Parts: sequence; structure tokens; C-alpha cells
Amino acid sequence: MGIALGTNSGWVWRSCEAVSRSARASVSGILSGERSRWGLWLPVMLGAGIAIYFSLTDEPALWIGPVVFGLCAVLALLLGRRPLFQLLVFCSMFVAIGFAAAQFRTWTIDAPVLERKTGPVWVEGQIVRVEPREKDRRITLEALTIARLSAERTPERIRLRVSQRNPQFRPGDRVRLKAVLHPPAGPAAPGAFDFARRAYFQRLGAVGYVVRAPEIVTAGDSGGISLFIEQLRYDLTQRILRALPGPAGAIAAALMTGERGAIPEELLAAMRDSGLAHLLAISGLHIGLIGGFIFFAVRLCLAASERLALRWPIKKWAAVAAFFGCLAYLLISGMTLPTQRAFLMLSLVMLAILIDRSAISMNLVAWAAAVILLIFPESLMSVSFQMSFAAVIALVAFYEATTARNVLRSGRRGSVMRVVLYFGAVLTTTVIATLATAPFAVFHFNRLALLGVLANMVAVPLAALWVMPSALISFVLMPFGLEAGPLFLMGWGIEWVLKIATIVQAMPGAIALIPAVPGWTLGLIALGGLWLCLWRTRWRLMGIVPVVVGTFGWSLATPPDVFVSADGRIAGIRTGAGDLLLPFGGRGFVVETWRRRSGLDPEKAGPKPADVTAIRCDALGCIYRHGDLKIALATERAALSEDCSRADILISRTPVSRRHCKGPEIVIDRFDLWRNGAHALYLGTERIETISVGDEGGGRPWQLYPRSRRPKIRN
Repeated sequence: MGIALGTNSGWVWRSCEAVSRSARASVSGILSGERSRWGLWLPVMLGAGIAIYFSLTDEPALWIGPVVFGLCAVLALLLGRRPLFQLLVFCSMFVAIGFAAAQFRTWTIDAPVLERKTGPVWVEGQIVRVEPREKDRRITLEALTIARLSAERTPERIRLRVSQRNPQFRPGDRVRLKAVLHPPAGPAAPGAFDFARRAYFQRLGAVGYVVRAPEIVTAGDSGGISLFIEQLRYDLTQRILRALPGPAGAIAAALMTGERGAIPEELLAAMRDSGLAHLLAISGLHIGLIGGFIFFAVRLCLAASERLALRWPIKKWAAVAAFFGCLAYLLISGMTLPTQRAFLMLSLVMLAILIDRSAISMNLVAWAAAVILLIFPESLMSVSFQMSFAAVIALVAFYEATTARNVLRSGRRGSVMRVVLYFGAVLTTTVIATLATAPFAVFHFNRLALLGVLANMVAVPLAALWVMPSALISFVLMPFGLEAGPLFLMGWGIEWVLKIATIVQAMPGAIALIPAVPGWTLGLIALGGLWLCLWRTRWRLMGIVPVVVGTFGWSLATPPDVFVSADGRIAGIRTGAGDLLLPFGGRGFVVETWRRRSGLDPEKAGPKPADVTAIRCDALGCIYRHGDLKIALATERAALSEDCSRADILISRTPVSRRHCKGPEIVIDRFDLWRNGAHALYLGTERIETISVGDEGGGRPWQLYPRSRRPKIRN
């Protein structure tokens, strides 16, 4: 009997070993066939390391990334001739590099952050940026002196709202003013957009508003290239707005200098809901149009001379001109992340022309991504980076797969066929880009423009053939003071784009509102999309599996049943009908965020307490019944004695003694909100889950919560 068992176990072991050996050989064979695509996964590994870093709830020790990298390097040497395991170790090395790059960036960018509301207080500093807005202006100051703050606690930069009635000033002016300052706000709800993190990487230590008009102490310091560029951007923006007033001028300024603040909110909503918001963000479309226009214009002018055309490499000269023209556009437009990505890619395209190599390839995209991730690791977490690269990777993968099979050359067809092919390319590009960016739009904005293809079919050719060429001509004529004419033509094209956006927005079913989805769903969809786009053989079809699983995960998303703001002044309860009830009222960014993440229109108002039978309010607070649960919202201390004895969940604006308030299963009071920020509650049938902002990332240097142990990484 023992002999039989031993024989059977040996047979099983040999079978498993044979299957394992066969699987390794199969995977090795597939990877060998994809050897030319291995390098495309290096920026993906960098991004994975960066994503791991930003997903942590506490700040890791600085030695972790370098030590993991060193261990992987040692393993790579020890594995010898085991290529499959070596490949896995090399991937781990690049994950460690991404992790270490994010750590290093966080460490080097660290600057003081205001810890609590301050002011009104006297502030003196140098203006480094002026942003025109629809109703006011926004200025950024540095080299600061703030009353009642020591030098080591003074933020490196602050940003303030200033009334339009205040006197004119420009970048470089040193001003003195009185302002109310706040720390950069954390997320309005757990998992929501974290402004504090973005402000940290901009070294923005406080925000606020001016209560006394700024006085110019010193005017117009033009020291430094960055300040010179900001002054130039400001002057150009003012000239554009003077020559082309109104919404068209605001959008022209957004397209030419990157200043979007003056665009009316209703037009931004129309562009977003019609799927045309990408036209306002200077990215690959704009850089490509500017670079292409300069390239072909210079080449055409040089080709007019037979001697130049025959004796000199005019194509390469045109590539150099396009490079420097786009470099100037990059600097003037504010150097946003999509613009940096587009400029890097265009630079590599022009370099390929100079060395007579193929210009467009996935390698070009990979290099651009790797450079940006190594220099600015935090960019991975921004929606602009994610949507920009998602669209470009999908488009390049599609055209790589179809170019070899495309036997219809547009240059061999007549004019009618060229027009048909152009609009067909616009339609194809729009559909692919929309599908590629849809998961990111849903995750970050909780809305999807369902008629975006229709709007882009008309608006993109108009922008490509009319709006952007007019912008380039305006730039060329500005030194001579002749920009008014092309700006007028540009404004005419912009007005047509706005009409298209408004018409599409008003159509039934233009947008779909979707509740907030878990982060793992976006990760799976992104991984599956990369697997489909980066590999070339049939095994890339395996990428469909994580895409399907991640998409199915959307159906599992349920919004919180209760929201509580960080200051406790606003509470939101999801009613049985799915709407959001605000017992104490409220409006603004916090309420809009809650409604958006609940899959509701943020512009609409929810039901009033008088219209909901499940809630009862008085001067001391409210009681809401959710099934068998009783939720008490106490605004005054006098309500605590009754609420502590009857409520299952108690949310109080005042401190609550846990020793005397033993009835409720969950208590969230003023100190909980102060320590851990906004809260969200999920009321299940078997258990109640409570999540706070501090729970999801309170141990990071950019976060205010938990206040009792805010991390410091400064020496």
C-alpha cells in the first residue's frame, strides 16, 4: 500500500513538473517572439512602482526603493541562464526604480504647508503668476513674508483670489496685501480628488483670498527665465483678451497661452458634456497641428527655390524649424503635462526625420512616458497624463496594426477620395480615443459623453483647419501689432465650436452619470488595455480578460449612504430613491463632489428635508431612519443625551464623550472630523463600514489628516 502511494505521488510530481516545464517553454517562446516589444513595458514597470508608492497610506522609509533595486540586481546576477526569471527580476528592478523616483521627488519637493486657517494677516511677496478668471483673478506669490509666521513655517508659495476691481499688476511685481489663508484642502470625500497632493507637488503651501487691495512695493522685476516667460504669457493673454473679448477670447487664450480661468463655467460644462473638452487642453492635437503647419510651411517656402531644394536637405531644415516653433509654444502655453508629452513625442519625430528613421512608433511613446515619469513621478496620478497617454497608445497601436494592410494610399486618389479618407480618419481616431479614455473619464469625472463622436466629427476638422492655423498666424503677426485680424477669424471658428458643443449637450442622452468606481477596476482595465496595445502576437488577446473583469467591477460600485464634510457643517444622506439629501443645506465644491460621486447631476439640487418622510429635524439636529437604523445628526450639545440613548449612528458637530455615550454603534464627532477629515459611511444589512480621508492616506506629507501624527520628511 505504501509502495503504491509512493509510486502515485511520484507520478503526480513528475506530471506537474512536466506541465510546469512545458508552460515555461511556451511562455519563453512567446516572449522570444515579442523580444522587440520588451522595452515598451519598461515605462509600465516604472508606473507600477510609482502607483504602489502613491497607494500607500503611510510614507515609506527612503531606503526601501534603493534597497529593493539592489536586491533585484543581485538576483539578476545569480540567476545565470534562466531567462524567464531574469526577465521577471528586471521588471522588478524597474518597479523599484519607479518607487524610488517617487520617493526622491517627494523628498526634494518638500516645503512648509500652512497647518491651520490664518488671518486676515499681512502678506508680502513677489507675483510669479497672474491667472485671469471670469469673475476675479488668481495670483501666485513666492519669496514670502507673512505676519505671525516664522521663516521656517512660511510656505514657499501661496495662491490668492483677487477682485477684478483691484489695481492692475503683472508677474514680477512685489506686493503687500492683507489676506485670509487656508491650508490646501484635502479630498471632499474618501477617494475623491486630492487637491492637497497636487498643491504639495507645486510647492503651494496655502490658498486664500485678499481682503485688502494689494499695494505694489516694487514693480516689474524681470529676473530669471521662468519669470520672463510668465510675464510674456501674461502680456500675450491680455492682448488676446483685448483683441477678442468675451467667451471666444477666453478660449483663444486657453488655446494659445494655456490660461483657461476666464472661460465661463457653462461653456466648460458644454465642452465637457459634448466630448470636446480635450480641445481646451493643449496636447498632442495642438502641438501636432502647430508643428505640422510649421514643418510644411517652411518646407514649401524652401522648395520654391530650385537651388535650395536640389542642393540642401530642406526637409531636415523644416524639421528643425518645427522643433523650435513647438518649443516656443510649449513655453508660452504653460508646460502642462499633456503639452510636455506631446512636445517630447514631436521632438523624437523630428529627430527621426533628421537621422532618416521611421518617425511614428510605439517606442517613441514609451520614451516620452519614461522621461516624464522619471522627472515628474506624480504626473502618473493626474487625469491629464492618464487620458493623454491612453489615447496616444491606443491610436499608435491601431495604426501600427493596420498600416501594413492598408493598400489604399490617399496620395493616389482624387480630391473627393482624399476628403472621404480624411473624415474617415477623424471618425476612426475619435472612436478609438473615446474608447481608450472612457474608463479614465468615468473614474475621475463620473460622467461619459455618449455623443462625443458626433461632436468631434464636426469640431475637430474645424479646429485643425481653421482655429489652430489662425492661432499660429496670430503668433507670427503679434510682434508687428497685427494680430487682430487672425484673432477675429480664430474667434469665428471658436464660436462655431461652441455652437456645436451647446447643440450636442442639449441632445437627449448626451451624457451618462456613473457613480464612483473602485480604483482596482481602473487598474485592471488599464493593464488589459496595455496588454492589447503593446504586444503584437495573438497572446495579446488575453488582455480582454482584465478589461472585462474591470468593466464588470463597475456594476459593483455603490456610493456611500452618508457623507460628512471635514468641518461637520454639511452632511449628505442617500435616500431610498437614490438622491442626496442635505439636512443642513449646503452648496459648492463639496456638495458637487458628493453628488458627482453618487452618479447624480452636480448642478441640480437634491430633495428638501420637508419632502422626505424618513427624516425629522428640529433646532438641535435631525433624526433619519434608514431601514432599521436610526441616524442622529446633532448640531448642539443639548441633543446628545437623547441621541446617545436612541441612535445607532451619531454624527455630531460638538465633542462627544465616549464614556457617557455608549448607545450608538458608531460615533463621529467634531474631533474625529478634525483628526481624520471627511467621512463616508456604507450602511450594509450585516455591518456598517466607515471610511475617512485619514484612513486612505493620512500618513503622507501632503495630507492634513490625521492631524495628531502628520508626517514630516524635512530635515
